[in-house]
Amino acid sequence: MERSFSKQKSSSPSEGYGVEDLLYPELWKACAGPLVDVPKISERVYYFPQGHMEQLEASTNQELNQRIPMFNLPSKILCRVMNIQLLAEQETDEVYAQITLMPEVDQTQPRSLDPCPSEPPRPTVHSFYKVLTASDTSTHGGFSVLRKHANECLPPLDMTQQTPTQELVAKDLHGGESGELRVGVRHHVRQQSSMPLSVISSQSMHLGVLATASHAVATNTLFAVYYKPRTSQFIIGLNKYLEALNHSFGVGMRFKMRFEVEDSPEKRFSGTITGVEDISPHWEESKWRSLKVQWDEPASIPRPERVSPWEIETFVVSVPMNPVQPLAAKNKRPRSHVEIPVPETPSSTASAVWNPSHNSHQVTGCS
Repeated sequence: MERSFSKQKSSSPSEGYGVEDLLYPELWKACAGPLVDVPKISERVYYFPQGHMEQLEASTNQELNQRIPMFNLPSKILCRVMNIQLLAEQETDEVYAQITLMPEVDQTQPRSLDPCPSEPPRPTVHSFYKVLTASDTSTHGGFSVLRKHANECLPPLDMTQQTPTQELVAKDLHGGESGELRVGVRHHVRQQSSMPLSVISSQSMHLGVLATASHAVATNTLFAVYYKPRTSQFIIGLNKYLEALNHSFGVGMRFKMRFEVEDSPEKRFSGTITGVEDISPHWEESKWRSLKVQWDEPASIPRPERVSPWEIETFVVSVPMNPVQPLAAKNKRPRSHVEIPVPETPSSTASAVWNPSHNSHQVTGCS
C-alpha cells in the first residue's frame, strides 16, 4: 500500500531557474520523507563503507561474507561532494541519489567546522500528501482531498460544465507527461527489492563497492555511489559528524531519536545508551552504529538495537518544581521560649513557617 500521494505546484520560480529544474527536487524530498538527509554539492562529508555494506545487504537479503577482503579501507573516508542526481526506481518508486565523491588528499579528521554552504534559492511550493486507503484504490477512478489542499495545489474546477470537473496532467518522479503538477509515491513500509543472484552475486557487489572506494582513495579520483537514504544514510556531513562527537555519548546517557510513523510525519522515541563498542571487527573504533541502546517503551514500528551518534539527540528528564518544605524544618522540634523568644502573634508565626519553604522553592527553580 502506498504511503502517501504528493502533489506540488510552483507559484513563483526564482529568477534564473525554471519550474522544471526547481520543482523536481521539492517533490523528491517530499517523497523521501522528513528524516532523509542528502548532502549538498561542494560540501565535505564522511563516507562510511559499513553503511554502504548495510544497504547492499538490505537490497540482496544476504549478510556480508566475513572472509572477503576489506582492502584496508578506513572506517570513514573524508570526501567532497562533486555531483548529485536525485532519482527514483522504476519498479518500486523508491527514491535514491547518485552521488559523485572526491576523496580528500588529507584524511586527518578536521578539528573545526566547515563554513556552511550557501542555500540555493527555493521556489514557493504548495504541497500535500494523502495516505491511500482501500477506497482510494478502487475502480471509480478518483479519491477525495481536503478543500484547502485542492484550492492550494490543484487548478480550479470548470464551473461551466453540468458536473464541474478538471482534467489534470501530472508529471511523476520518472519524467512522465509535461506540466507543472507533480505526483510522487512514498511507501509506508520500506520495501527492499532483491536483485536476482543469477544477475550478480552478493559477494561480487560487495567486492565491487569496496574495490571502487579503495581505488579512489589510492589514486585521488572520483567515485560514484548509489545512495538510498531510506535504507541506510551512510554519507554524513562533516559538520554533523563533528557536532555529534562533541556530545561524548556514554553508557547510561538518555537520548531521543526521530522515526517516521503512520499517524504523523515523525515521532521522537526516548531510550538509554547501554553500551559503546565496535559493530564490526573489520573497522575498529568506528562510530558507525557504535551505541547499543534500550528503548523506553514498545512501538509498532521497527527500531534498531544500535545507532550512530549523529542519529540521536541528548535528552534530559525534566523534574517538576513543586515547593516542598525542607525535611529539617518538618522534623524540627520547637525550641524553648526561654532560649529563643518568639512573639506570639499570628503574623510572626506565619512568617516563621513560610520563609524556609519559600527560599527552598526559589533555589530549586534557579537550578
